[in-house]
Amino acid sequence: MAIITSLLICLPFLLLLPLFLLLQKRKNVYKNPQQKTLPPSPPKLPLIGNLHQLGTPPHQSLHQLSIKYGPVMLLHLGRVPTLVISSAEAAKDALKTNDLHCCSRPSSAGARRLTYNYLDMAFSPYGDYWREIRKICVLELFSVKRVQSYRSIREEEVDEMIHSISASSSSGAPVDLTEKLFALTASIIFRIAYGTSFQGSKFEHAKNIDELIQDTEAMLGGMSGADCFPSWMGWVIDKVSGVHKEFDRISKELDGFFQQVIDDHLKPGRRVDDEQAHEDIVDVLLKIVKEQSEFGASHLGHNNIKAVLLTKV
Repeated sequence: MAIITSLLICLPFLLLLPLFLLLQKRKNVYKNPQQKTLPPSPPKLPLIGNLHQLGTPPHQSLHQLSIKYGPVMLLHLGRVPTLVISSAEAAKDALKTNDLHCCSRPSSAGARRLTYNYLDMAFSPYGDYWREIRKICVLELFSVKRVQSYRSIREEEVDEMIHSISASSSSGAPVDLTEKLFALTASIIFRIAYGTSFQGSKFEHAKNIDELIQDTEAMLGGMSGADCFPSWMGWVIDKVSGVHKEFDRISKELDGFFQQVIDDHLKPGRRVDDEQAHEDIVDVLLKIVKEQSEFGASHLGHNNIKAVLLTKV
């Protein structure tokens, strides 16, 4: 009975102990002389930092905060310190003067899952692998000769769009130019990257292919609990909110789509035209993987190809 009574007496103090420790830690941080060199920062809350100050759309919230705290300010998105730059001078200093220190993108759970642990060029950190994959893209995929070889594809798709607009105009039907331009871009990329036309192919009737592309973009550009909070807390937040399940669905569907494209290119009956100009991007990447394996230096595989193709989605 005495033990229970003691616990009841101490209970209020035990409940206030975590708050006291947080306040003490915050007080010590502000006493640290090194903190005086940090940019201005809005007041933050424990655990969530400045996340509560980001509204929808977030860029407008950042603009309002920059008016008060200046063109260079420090935010804390959960446990992640984030430097926000809102002026051309500061952007030049970060992206040109100190480009080697700022060129790598921050890590995120969504990008890591979709790029097979950063095997692409856009999200891969600066280093030997990034330089190698960039060399392949510059010399093999986006060279002047390669880009010019796709001229006929671009002209055909533009002609088809013009004919479609003309037919709608003749019948008096309204034309959504935004939809037409997006369809034009998607058709050109599809033929250049995968070597087949989207219209009339089996991919055109794939389940929710347009929704999959939109979900992929949201997954790459969004934030999850794992990005802002400690591992155990982020895992719980993503599990409860359904982010884990959504990430699994998107990555599985996208991987299946890319694997189907690769399998179609590896079929024995498939032939590429004799002229190199007609090779699509998947053909080029598969040829590089094959050449490396023949020389015994193969460290590129299908996952590397899928990660590079992700930038074409």
